[in-house]
Amino acid sequence: MATDFDAPRKQDEDLREDSLEQLKASRNTEQSGQIDEDEVEAAEGFELPGADLSNEELSVSVIPTQDDEFTCSQCFLVHHRSQLAFEENGLPVCTDCAG
Repeated sequence: MATDFDAPRKQDEDLREDSLEQLKASRNTEQSGQIDEDEVEAAEGFELPGADLSNEELSVSVIPTQDDEFTCSQCFLVHHRSQLAFEENGLPVCTDCAG
Protein backbone atom coordinates (compact mmCIF):
# COMPACT_ATOMS: atom_id res chain seq x y z
CA MET A 1 0.00 0.00 0.00
CA ALA A 2 1.38 3.41 -0.94
CA THR A 3 2.02 5.92 1.80
CA ASP A 4 1.62 9.65 1.30
CA PHE A 5 4.29 11.16 3.53
CA ASP A 6 3.04 14.70 2.88
CA ALA A 7 -0.43 14.00 4.26
CA PRO A 8 -1.12 15.12 7.83
CA ARG A 9 -0.68 12.32 10.31
CA LYS A 10 -3.51 11.09 12.48
CA GLN A 11 -3.30 11.48 16.21
CA ASP A 12 -3.74 8.53 18.57
CA GLU A 13 -7.34 9.46 19.37
CA ASP A 14 -8.14 9.62 15.63
CA LEU A 15 -6.71 6.16 15.11
CA ARG A 16 -8.85 4.73 17.90
CA GLU A 17 -11.99 6.14 16.29
CA ASP A 18 -11.39 4.23 13.05
CA SER A 19 -12.91 0.85 13.65
CA LEU A 20 -12.09 -2.25 11.70
CA GLU A 21 -15.56 -2.26 10.17
CA GLN A 22 -15.15 1.30 8.89
CA LEU A 23 -11.82 0.47 7.31
CA LYS A 24 -13.26 -2.62 5.60
CA ALA A 25 -16.25 -0.66 4.33
CA SER A 26 -14.10 2.13 2.90
CA ARG A 27 -11.79 -0.38 1.23
CA ASN A 28 -14.72 -2.13 -0.47
CA THR A 29 -16.28 1.09 -1.72
CA GLU A 30 -13.06 2.61 -3.05
CA GLN A 31 -11.98 -0.36 -5.16
CA SER A 32 -14.52 -1.76 -7.53
CA GLY A 33 -13.63 -4.82 -9.59
CA GLN A 34 -16.10 -3.92 -12.31
CA ILE A 35 -15.03 -2.41 -15.60
CA ASP A 36 -17.51 -0.43 -17.64
CA GLU A 37 -16.94 -1.70 -21.17
CA ASP A 38 -19.36 -2.25 -23.97
CA GLU A 39 -18.92 -5.87 -25.08
CA VAL A 40 -20.14 -5.16 -28.59
CA GLU A 41 -17.57 -2.40 -29.14
CA ALA A 42 -14.79 -4.58 -27.74
CA ALA A 43 -15.75 -7.51 -29.98
CA GLU A 44 -15.77 -5.37 -33.14
CA GLY A 45 -12.09 -4.57 -32.72
CA PHE A 46 -10.95 -8.22 -32.89
CA GLU A 47 -10.18 -10.08 -36.10
CA LEU A 48 -10.83 -13.78 -35.83
CA PRO A 49 -8.41 -16.29 -37.39
CA GLY A 50 -9.56 -17.37 -40.82
CA ALA A 51 -11.52 -14.19 -41.39
CA ASP A 52 -12.25 -13.28 -45.01
CA LEU A 53 -9.85 -10.47 -45.93
CA SER A 54 -10.29 -10.75 -49.69
CA ASN A 55 -11.85 -7.28 -49.93
CA GLU A 56 -9.03 -5.61 -47.98
CA GLU A 57 -6.21 -3.78 -49.77
CA LEU A 58 -2.72 -3.32 -48.41
CA SER A 59 -0.65 -0.45 -49.67
CA VAL A 60 3.02 -0.39 -48.71
CA SER A 61 5.78 1.72 -50.16
CA VAL A 62 8.87 -0.39 -50.75
CA ILE A 63 12.23 1.32 -50.32
CA PRO A 64 15.21 -0.36 -52.03
CA THR A 65 18.21 -1.45 -49.98
CA GLN A 66 20.48 1.51 -49.20
CA ASP A 67 24.26 1.58 -49.71
CA ASP A 68 24.91 1.07 -45.99
CA GLU A 69 22.52 -1.90 -45.67
CA PHE A 70 22.65 -5.60 -46.53
CA THR A 71 20.22 -8.51 -46.63
CA CYS A 72 21.18 -11.42 -44.39
CA SER A 73 21.46 -14.71 -46.29
CA GLN A 74 19.98 -16.69 -43.38
CA CYS A 75 17.09 -14.63 -41.95
CA PHE A 76 16.55 -12.49 -45.10
CA LEU A 77 16.15 -9.31 -43.06
CA VAL A 78 17.70 -6.01 -44.10
CA HIS A 79 20.29 -4.81 -41.59
CA HIS A 80 22.68 -1.88 -41.29
CA ARG A 81 26.33 -2.62 -42.19
CA SER A 82 27.23 -2.39 -38.49
CA GLN A 83 25.24 -5.65 -37.99
CA LEU A 84 27.37 -7.64 -40.46
CA ALA A 85 29.09 -10.53 -38.67
CA PHE A 86 30.84 -12.24 -41.60
CA GLU A 87 30.36 -13.38 -45.17
CA GLU A 88 29.89 -17.08 -45.88
CA ASN A 89 30.62 -18.06 -49.50
CA GLY A 90 30.19 -14.41 -50.46
CA LEU A 91 26.80 -14.17 -48.72
CA PRO A 92 26.44 -11.77 -45.75
CA VAL A 93 25.35 -13.08 -42.32
CA CYS A 94 24.05 -10.75 -39.60
CA THR A 95 25.19 -10.79 -35.96
CA ASP A 96 21.83 -12.22 -34.81
CA CYS A 97 22.18 -15.30 -37.04
CA ALA A 98 25.90 -15.70 -36.31
CA GLY A 99 25.59 -15.60 -32.55
